[in-house]
Amino acid sequence: MKAVTYTKYGGPNVLKLTQAIQPTPKDNEVLVKIHATSVTTGDQKARSLDLPRGFGLIGRLVFGVFGPRRKILGTEYAGRIVAVGQSVTRFKIGDDIFAYPGASFGGYAEYATIAENEAIALMPAALSYKEAAGLSFGPATALNFLRDKADIQYGDKVLIIGASGGVGTAAVQIAKYFGAHVSGVCSTGNMDLVRSIGADSVIDYTREDFSWQEDAYDIILDTTGTLSYKSAQKALRKEGRFVMVSGDLPQLLSMMFATKTDGQKGIAGYAPEKAEDLKFIAELVEAGQFSPVIDRCYSLDQIQQAHAYVDTGRKKGNVVISLDDAI
Repeated sequence: MKAVTYTKYGGPNVLKLTQAIQPTPKDNEVLVKIHATSVTTGDQKARSLDLPRGFGLIGRLVFGVFGPRRKILGTEYAGRIVAVGQSVTRFKIGDDIFAYPGASFGGYAEYATIAENEAIALMPAALSYKEAAGLSFGPATALNFLRDKADIQYGDKVLIIGASGGVGTAAVQIAKYFGAHVSGVCSTGNMDLVRSIGADSVIDYTREDFSWQEDAYDIILDTTGTLSYKSAQKALRKEGRFVMVSGDLPQLLSMMFATKTDGQKGIAGYAPEKAEDLKFIAELVEAGQFSPVIDRCYSLDQIQQAHAYVDTGRKKGNVVISLDDAI
């Protein structure tokens, strides 16, 4: 089978289109013919090992000390099940699914196996494979941080920093689903996009300092790592939550040891890959309350160009990789 592999960390040129052995499903696994995958920030960081300050050693322990432990990237994908292990009961051959292997990767290939009890769900019928390929990483991350960590409530005022990115575009829509009043922070060129997915107001960070406001937000969700907890405190309401999706180790430590007042909280962590979250997201899509945002689509042999574009930091929503002939 065709697969994109890498054997050393570095720029997009370390990714090579090669031939690999097609996997065989174990008793509890399904074999998926992948039709589309994506380039997430997780793929980008694992490829480059360009991690937030203070996480370099941890990154090598996770991804591989002397070189990549897993040679095929791809944190999320969509495709069709073509074989099932003998003990599989939840899925059958012919099911269209989307999956979130996360740090187990595997999406940059024509075929992948995944256990039926891992993060895999039936694909919403209204979506194409390319659209469904962007339903895992960003939406599941946004859902976990907003619902599970920040305990978002109806009527909350929510500020989303990086509202035009993969996690940000998902967070805007998920926060609106929960009945929040959403303000999105992005650059000038992305303001219309953020409005179009439901933001009640949009702040252009190149022209306006969004941290000057006092007692303005119940939740501040930072997907970019650009705001410190100390800077956010003034803008938080009583019992407000500052949620750091991305940040470096000094920011994390500063938040942990900062003086908290008025019941305010600083929240960080990671979003686990869970099948129930994917099902929830699929239900939102089917109800017309969530739509994945696709910026660009590339073919598998254009994987280097796709990663180079993501490296610019100007990605809007999702960058999709199609394994079908037509893109």
